[in-house]
Parts: sequence; structure tokens; C-alpha cells
Amino acid sequence: MMKAFKFRLYPTPTQSVQLNQHIGSCRFVYNWALDQKIKTYEQTGKSISRFDLNKKLPVLKASNEWLGEVNSQSLQGMTKQVESAFTRFFREKNGFPKFKSKKNPIQSFPVPQHYSVDFENNTVKLPKIEPIKAVFHRKFEGELKTATVSRTCKGHYYISILVEDGNELPTKQKYSESTTVGLDVGIKDFAILSTGETIENPNYLKNSLNRLKVLQKRVSRKQNGSKNRVKAKHRLAVLHDKITNQRNDFQNKLSFKLISENQAIALETLNVKGMVKNHHLAQAISDSAWSSFVTKLEYKTEWYGKTILRIGQFESSSKVCHVCGYHNSYLTLKDREWTCPDCKTKHDRDINAAINIKKFALIDQNRIGL
Repeated sequence: MMKAFKFRLYPTPTQSVQLNQHIGSCRFVYNWALDQKIKTYEQTGKSISRFDLNKKLPVLKASNEWLGEVNSQSLQGMTKQVESAFTRFFREKNGFPKFKSKKNPIQSFPVPQHYSVDFENNTVKLPKIEPIKAVFHRKFEGELKTATVSRTCKGHYYISILVEDGNELPTKQKYSESTTVGLDVGIKDFAILSTGETIENPNYLKNSLNRLKVLQKRVSRKQNGSKNRVKAKHRLAVLHDKITNQRNDFQNKLSFKLISENQAIALETLNVKGMVKNHHLAQAISDSAWSSFVTKLEYKTEWYGKTILRIGQFESSSKVCHVCGYHNSYLTLKDREWTCPDCKTKHDRDINAAINIKKFALIDQNRIGL
């Protein structure tokens, strides 16, 4: 089973320069490889593979001597990233690969192999760099795979290590109606469960919006290229990083709680990209970050042998009475409660949707089982 472990690095000033050199060189090679693929296709109508690009790297290093000071396998890892980006573009329609900018808040480079971790001395040894001090908040055992060193907007360095621990994924646990929970995500409440429980939306971005506006105004008023503008941009980036960390912490704790308490979780497939085109709700939807929450649920279910049940886009799940099946076509978005005219059941719109998601997911699974 593959697991990733992320640790904070504390490099010396000299090591920081070396890490930054690796980051800049790898970004340069990525942009060069992307440019080569684009030009090759325009000239020949064929794609150039990463193996052919790797063969051209010695010539590139000869004309740019500073590339020789960087781990060669990290440079080759960038050609692999370019090829993966094109694969996702053609298979998943994720958008055409873009050139990397040094202005991106998070910069990174891969270390495919030939690195080591020393838990006793709390250090990480990377190729062509002396052992770097690290904080290991947990230990792991297994075969070391690719590592990724990253630098955040605050100037902090981290290493993410992919480990093959040799364990098989646990067998999926059996589930029933009583051990399955339906989950409907929302804006006012982050999540609504079929049990009637609601999880309040923390709205981290909304709560920090006033401070963000102040910092953004300070950036806009600073002269381009000045040190004060760099400082103002750094303060703004730090606040954005804090919001991201708060959101991830909340989602990790909530996803672990749901996985621990239930054998299966029923979800509705949402077209988030289409929903954010609504300019009235785009900011609130982005603040909720439903996609990243579902991703956390998915990999945690694999780790703990639980199950994710999915239903297709069923935009009227809140309009259907879960008791008798009556469809209320007159229900609008502002109507949060309604009463079924057939069975006289009073519904909370969101709870009713969560119950229907669970109901339809179980029906689909029973149909597949038959």
C-alpha cells in the first residue's frame, strides 16, 4: 500500500540556496520540455517522448552549465511530469499543459531516488546536498519511492515521501442500510447527513475576506519592483496559506470522523466546474472546496476498508419526498422547508436530499448485485 508522509525541513542558508537552485533548474527544464513537445508537434505532427527529451538533456546542460550543479534525476523527473500532463490532457480533458512560473506560491522539484532518511539524527540526505535537518512527527517503514521537495509562499520547505509499506489494502467491510450514511454538501451547512445531523460550514475564506481586502489594497498601492511590494505580497500569501491550512485541517478531521463511524458513505456526483460559473455562488462554493473533501473521503475509505457509494447527478433529490416519492416541481432554491401534499410529511430540504442520496445509492447497489 502506498502512503505519503510530509515533513518540515530546516535547511541552512547555504542549503536553502541549493534547494532554490534545484527548484529553478527543474522549472527551467519543465518549460524547455513543454516547449520542445509543442514545437515538435507543430513541425512534424508527431509527439516527442520523454525518453527522447532525456537524450537531449546533456546538450541543454552543456549550454547551461549551472544545470550540472543539480541532481540529474530531478531534471529527468520534469520531462516525466510534462508527459503526464499531456496524458491527462488527452485522456481526462484537464486543460492544455501550462508553462511554470516562478511567481507560483508553491514551488517544488522531484527526487526519484538516491535519497535517505535518518530518524535517529533527524536529517534527510538529498543528492548533491548535505544532510538537511527535519522534524519527523511520525516514523514509517517500507520502501522509499519518489520524494518531492517543496517551498511554500512563506519560505518554508517540506519534503513529501511516497512509501510502499508492503501491506495490502484491507478487504472492503460489509455494509447495510443501518451502517450507511447519506451525505449532501451545501453552502450554509458544509455537510448534511441522512441521520439529520448538520455540520456547520466554517467559511474560512469569508471570515478572512475583510483582512484579505486590506492586504490586497496594500499590495496594489506599492510600487512595482520595490521591496515594500515584495513584503506586502508575502503578507498576503501568508494569509492565503493560513486559510488553506485551516480548510485542510477541518476536512481531514471531518472525513476521518465519517469514515470511523460508518461502513459506507453515499455521495452525489456534482458538476462543481459548472456550478462555479454562477457568479452569485462561485466564491461560496470555492470556499467550501467540496472536491478536495471528496478526495479525502475516497483515499481514507481505501485505507480503512470502507466503501463510497455514488449516484449520478440528481439535481431534484431535494424535491422528491423520501417517504412517498412525490416530486415537488414547484420547489425553488430559496425554499428550505416544504410539506409533501400527498403524505403530509414536513421536510427540511437538505436532510431530505441526504436521505434520498442514501436511498438511491442503496437501490443502485442492490440492482447491480442482482
